[in-house]
Amino acid sequence: MTNGEQHDRNPYQQPQQSGQQQPSGQPYPQPYPQYQQQLPIPRDESGAPPLWAPWYGAGFLDAFTRFWKKYARFDGRASRSEFWWWYLANAIVVVVLLGAYVASLIVWVSDATTTDEYGTTTSTGGFPGVAFLFLGLLGLWGLATFIPSLALGWRRVHDAGLAGPFWLISFAAGVAGIVFGCLEPSPAGAQYDQPDAPRPPA
Repeated sequence: MTNGEQHDRNPYQQPQQSGQQQPSGQPYPQPYPQYQQQLPIPRDESGAPPLWAPWYGAGFLDAFTRFWKKYARFDGRASRSEFWWWYLANAIVVVVLLGAYVASLIVWVSDATTTDEYGTTTSTGGFPGVAFLFLGLLGLWGLATFIPSLALGWRRVHDAGLAGPFWLISFAAGVAGIVFGCLEPSPAGAQYDQPDAPRPPA
């Protein structure tokens, strides 16, 4: 088992336990209530679970495409790998667009300003259109990803066994989003699943 799988393991895979018994031969009573064991989540030929289920151990591209497929889906759960791979992808896009915007401004400033022999600096052109383009793309990206990012965080706290509105705390305290993203999956989160009804045969 890899480190990634250990940190994002399926909570329904129960480790094998050695049966400890009392001297009388009866097993020791369990000190805590046990969740009823859930049925295993079905997977398709590629190994992907259905959209209503969390994907433990999802890869980068799988998490990225799944984010868009579950655009505004607030039911169900999201694994830690689904959550963190998406935020890495989002950070890459934002850094690229923001970097391109800043670079276009630097190029414009160096090309559009002149300094005469008296040290007076003058501008010879208007604001560059390419900078507007990257700034507009950055704004559109933020608008396009706001709802699905909210839904992803909502599903992440579900996976930890918490109610979705807990994710709203991250808007007031950003560190809360990091904490929620790191929480262990809990079998109690299965209460938030809404399995898709099977399609009738054609």
